[in-house]
Amino acid sequence: MNARPTASRAMPWALIAAACLGSFAATSSGTTRAPFLLEMARDLDVSMPLVANLVSMTATAWGIASALGGWLSDRFGRRPLLIAAPFALALAMTAQAFAGNFLWVAIWASVGGACAGTYTGVVFAEVSGRVEDRQRGRALGWVMSGQSLTLVVGVPMAAAVGSLIGWRGWNICVAGLALVACLCLFVTLGRGTAGHIRPATRPSMRAVFSPRVLALLTTGIAERICYGLAAVYFATFLQAVYGLSLAEIAIPLAVFALGNVGGTILGGQLADRVRDRLMTFAVAMALSGVAALFLFMWHPGPATSVALGFVYVLLNALGRPSFMAALAAVPEEVRGTVLGLNGTSASLGWIGAAALGAAMISWGGFDGFGPLAAALALLGAIGALLSKRTAAA
Repeated sequence: MNARPTASRAMPWALIAAACLGSFAATSSGTTRAPFLLEMARDLDVSMPLVANLVSMTATAWGIASALGGWLSDRFGRRPLLIAAPFALALAMTAQAFAGNFLWVAIWASVGGACAGTYTGVVFAEVSGRVEDRQRGRALGWVMSGQSLTLVVGVPMAAAVGSLIGWRGWNICVAGLALVACLCLFVTLGRGTAGHIRPATRPSMRAVFSPRVLALLTTGIAERICYGLAAVYFATFLQAVYGLSLAEIAIPLAVFALGNVGGTILGGQLADRVRDRLMTFAVAMALSGVAALFLFMWHPGPATSVALGFVYVLLNALGRPSFMAALAAVPEEVRGTVLGLNGTSASLGWIGAAALGAAMISWGGFDGFGPLAAALALLGAIGALLSKRTAAA
């Protein structure tokens, strides 16, 4: 067990709150588009599947920009990117709101994804650098909770507000939220600390692409596919298996999202209390694989499936802060690059989840999701244990 943090290194709660708000705005720029797919298709005179492809466009731009932003932060400092990215996101969301056709919506959605990707990796690096290692799990868990809250608060809020002002009006709201996050970060970041200024030494790519880091990034892809399979298809699963209507799945989706939030917060606490973080992650992944088998292959009733969905996503989220804290345990001068690459691997995981899920549905239905998620969870657990051995070697 780790010792209690000393008063001399108190948690930077103001910065963590601003980072959490920024994470909420970044994730909301894409995730909260879900309730408006049909409305956007009608407004832009295109098919609904074409509008749905904005998810892949955003994820691709997010992943590329995350890697680039992380590298730039290590070369030139984090503060400029952490202020510029949410400001640029606000401009992109505003431009998207006034776009006259689908092409420009797609362009500005991709720009928004790039802004969000630039922000996320850098903010994880900044918060990691502001706390001691024994506090890192909790700090990163709280920042990640901003992303998780998008499902609990952001999507229902988008549906409610969007019903009054439409998808274009909601984009303006997200732009305003990004501006507020930009202002909060400007106030809380301060100036002059090592993570903000241009580093004195050039980042070492050998440290970035060490066997341990590469193993963890690959493991992160498997973990994100496991999460994405449920996050993307859980609503469709309930509709297909139990014939639930869109209105009837609102509460199940909220329960699912609460499992993600709860797992993230509890996982942050666990990451700072259990010394072996990668073992914690491996155990959580293995248990989530077992839960996946029950979730997708056993259909006793909607209530049981919703409860299993809650358990599955909670276990998955429980290991995420430990994983992030372990990944952040790299030299300060390359932390931004490493955590930026984590955003890239996460984007690959989301794209993989959407593609694998669609293929599995066409081949054998949702029953195949269980073995697929279980196998990927097991690979993730093995990858974490191999990363441990690589670090010890």
